[in-house]
Amino acid sequence: MNAVGIDVSKGKSMVSVIRPFGELVAKPYEVRHTSSELSELAKHLKSLEGETRVVLEHTGRYYEPVAQLLHDAGIFVSAVNPLLIKEYGNNSLRKVKTDRADALKIARYGLDNWAELRQHTPMDTIRYQLKSMNRQYSLYTKNKTAMKNNLIALLDQTYPGVNALFESPTRADGSQKWVDFTASFWHVDCVRGMRQTAFVEHYRKWCRRHGYNFNAGKAARIHAESKDLIAMLPKNALSKMMVQEAITQLNAVSKTVEVFRKEMNRLARQLPEYDVVMSLYGTGPSLGPQLMAEIGDVRRFAQKGSLTAFAGVDPGANQSGTYEAKSTRSSKRGSPELRKTLFVLMTILLQKAPSDDPVFQFLDKKRAEGKPYHVYMTAACNKFLRIYYGRVKEIMNTLNEPVDMGSTGLSR
Repeated sequence: MNAVGIDVSKGKSMVSVIRPFGELVAKPYEVRHTSSELSELAKHLKSLEGETRVVLEHTGRYYEPVAQLLHDAGIFVSAVNPLLIKEYGNNSLRKVKTDRADALKIARYGLDNWAELRQHTPMDTIRYQLKSMNRQYSLYTKNKTAMKNNLIALLDQTYPGVNALFESPTRADGSQKWVDFTASFWHVDCVRGMRQTAFVEHYRKWCRRHGYNFNAGKAARIHAESKDLIAMLPKNALSKMMVQEAITQLNAVSKTVEVFRKEMNRLARQLPEYDVVMSLYGTGPSLGPQLMAEIGDVRRFAQKGSLTAFAGVDPGANQSGTYEAKSTRSSKRGSPELRKTLFVLMTILLQKAPSDDPVFQFLDKKRAEGKPYHVYMTAACNKFLRIYYGRVKEIMNTLNEPVDMGSTGLSR
């Protein structure tokens, strides 16, 4: 049997092949991530005598073209969590970190865990697109938060507290009433520089032009409160330029966020588990597709514990001799994106407090026991994933489709 260890990096990989008892079939050599060189690698590996298995680390996106091409060539490929490789014994006092040494280490790992290696299969197109889109959605959401905070910081110097004047929800195009208002009334002097009746009429026309409901009492309060505000920046062209540029950037990224949200929901709707996931309390057009994107096909997890371990919300263990810790930290060794989505979901449960939801009942019980915040939140995430696994897998098992193992990064 031939264990092929591939240390993947951006644009190239280091490849080595070994057999049992340390027999070196091929010294570590470099392969670029081009169609010709990867095809030549596949041809060479298929020419080896005996069974051949390729092991590589599940790192970012770099490994995907290598794994896909070798899989399409009919070669057994296993994408392993990098943590498993890192903790695999070097059997040496010397600390060596090179691509060549890593390729040999991965190959040795493949030999020692030959029977437990799990075959990689490429993620289906919809799931692959959904996961890629979710990462872009997360990036633009962070940018939106940064742009929003930047705008509020500027407005605190021109029109303090204007962002708290309106509570209207975000529109489908990403626009918000307080942002639209500050585009026209970017400085407090834009409001208090007019008499109240003039401002109320001006505000009424603004609401009609932008499609918002008009309330004369609300307009009067805005005008009255503006008289006590202190602006640090003067009402001049430079201040106006800074505020309006910040508004332009926020509106642009907000629109992108809503486009991604809509497209993610459209893609997720095509997956068989969509209705089941959306029936879980707290999920919706945003969180439902995010969960589906990060978890993928639940059939790739052998049991519920595998899914909670992938999310990093599984309880740890600390026992030696007669000592056994009563409380241990969660592993946090899984997907940080999935953990973030789960914590947002648990926050919604805390806010809504649905008394008939089993996850909230469990969360509330742990909270009533006096457990710390992160303890009961993590325990509730674990509970939710177990329910998710059971309900979704029941649906998935009725399908006559191949099981996708492509995105776990776990070998066992």
